[in-house]
Amino acid sequence: MNKNGGERALTITTKNSPFSIEDTEPLLPWLSSFGQSEGGGVSRLLYTPSWLEAQLALKQKMEQSGLHTYFDSVGNLFGRLEGKQDTVTILTGSHIDSVINGGKYDGTYGIIASFLAAQLVYQKYGKPKKNIEVVSLCEEEGSRFPLTFWGSGNITGKYSITDANNIHDANSVSLRTAMNEADFNPEHYQSPVRKDLEAFIELHVEQGIILDRTRTSLGIVDSIVGQRRFTVQISGESNHAGTTPMSYRKDSLYFASKYIYFLTNKAMKLDQDLVITAGKMNVMPNTPNVIPGNAEFTLDIRHHDEAVLETFCNEARHTLDQMAKELTMCAKMSKWLDIKPVPMNTPLTALATKIAKEQQISYRKLMSGAGHDAQVFGEYCPTALLFVPSKDGISHSPKEFTNKADLENGVRILTEFLYQLAY
Repeated sequence: MNKNGGERALTITTKNSPFSIEDTEPLLPWLSSFGQSEGGGVSRLLYTPSWLEAQLALKQKMEQSGLHTYFDSVGNLFGRLEGKQDTVTILTGSHIDSVINGGKYDGTYGIIASFLAAQLVYQKYGKPKKNIEVVSLCEEEGSRFPLTFWGSGNITGKYSITDANNIHDANSVSLRTAMNEADFNPEHYQSPVRKDLEAFIELHVEQGIILDRTRTSLGIVDSIVGQRRFTVQISGESNHAGTTPMSYRKDSLYFASKYIYFLTNKAMKLDQDLVITAGKMNVMPNTPNVIPGNAEFTLDIRHHDEAVLETFCNEARHTLDQMAKELTMCAKMSKWLDIKPVPMNTPLTALATKIAKEQQISYRKLMSGAGHDAQVFGEYCPTALLFVPSKDGISHSPKEFTNKADLENGVRILTEFLYQLAY
């Protein structure tokens, strides 16, 4: 690993060579090359070598462009364009981490777009009144550890460093240990908590099909759905697959399947906007000729109405307890994520609409069914979330794609946004 990012440093421009809107597309594969997996996907999990390499390469790129750079103690990277007043900050960016074998636009595009928008607005208007900071947030996805929004959550005070002690990945490595291995020690960096943020602006690929199907260039998000995530653990009894009669079995996988089927059907009948996903699953002993004695899986439940979300989750718990009694097995449901539905800031969404009209870029208002860092910031400071289309609605996949014109339109909108807010 080259800690300076030099092995794949992309020489497009320097502070003596102006950036262009045309730099949007080539910067994306460069940043996505850090953690690139077979088949063109990206696997860049929190505090892994590929994650660190990407952050350090970005830091070098920011410094080459003339931005003042720094890390906070959890590994959020900032590039600052200092304002004349230097009292409040307009923050813009997205997350650097990925899902396993994800796409090259998710998170990455928001960082690149913010970096370019900061450069373009400075080239055109000079030094801003307020600070503009581009942020590469350390984590959002929850792909390595059973938590999400570690970057934005620390900035807003949702999390603290002590939370890192008791959270472990699949290899039993604690979050705190992983931080230390990546050289992020709270004693060596400033606190991530910020009190100077006047607004946060996030630009992201839609991760849905609406913009692509309607051939719309920009999505202006009104609100982001709430989501809750649980780990369900079921304890049955392992036994011989050939000699144990069906009526005597305590099959944890049967229990899990029956439970997931019930919740899925319940959600479809209750509300078309209610979505439930049973994602990661482990079955033990995971052997062809042994009845599964233990099963563990995650539940991801989302809706834009907190009351609907609460009612459904309560019923999910009640049903799990009932099934455990009926099947004479033990079951436990542990919640590890609880994010409430969050509306975006009305004046900022109005400003986005105004800019889109002035620049004659097609737009529409949307609700986001995916969680974003804007959801965490939205409860902390005025926040806007903007989308560009993702072809066929594909996301979290190597097939993720957004065309050049839409990528550049997003940067144009964001550049004007920064001008309106910071100058």
